[in-house]
Amino acid sequence: MDSTPGAWRAADDFLTEILVGRDPALEAALAAQREAGMPEIEVAPVAGKLLNLLVRMCGARRVLEIGTLGGYSTIWMARGVGAEGRVVTIEAEAAHAEVARRSIDAAGVGERVDIRVGRGADVLPTLAGGFDLIFIDADKESNTVYLDWAAKLGRPGTVVVVDNIGRDGEIVDADTSDSKVIGTREGLRMLGDDPRFDATALQTVGVKGWDGFALALVV
Repeated sequence: MDSTPGAWRAADDFLTEILVGRDPALEAALAAQREAGMPEIEVAPVAGKLLNLLVRMCGARRVLEIGTLGGYSTIWMARGVGAEGRVVTIEAEAAHAEVARRSIDAAGVGERVDIRVGRGADVLPTLAGGFDLIFIDADKESNTVYLDWAAKLGRPGTVVVVDNIGRDGEIVDADTSDSKVIGTREGLRMLGDDPRFDATALQTVGVKGWDGFALALVV
């Protein structure tokens, strides 16, 4: 089979069917997001399951998410932290946060989730540290700001996940004028150079096109 966006999507759909399955609460969250006219930039189902597994693998009980959107990835991680765990999630748009709040509550994990409304750069300084896992999925131009706070709010062994690092392969273009690509490149460079992190990154293809994520430990 040729490597095309259509083939990537078909393979992703197959993996979702056999490894993730149907989930009414998550499907309802996506439907609410679509109905509200929000951008379709949430993580793919297989990536949501990955976040859930990472939370469980590292035994995370305090999770920080930067970029709530409609709450889809928030629900995945809130399920992972367990009844005694907590997810703090930051959303810049109040209307998005309202949609997310309803979906998170409807999914039965509302008591585990604290939604903070505001710009990440403004909210992050107000948080207490000690997070076990931090998921960065907001404006790419601020990736270095978010990573700096991830190091400050984490601890040795904290897992950091940065989404959307592939950018259709444009990350190799040092002369790009795309602010999202520039922010992504700067974030990746920071993960490589900053002694507070030990990191790698993977490219992905699937329903979200040609993309990827970075995975780091705070050291």
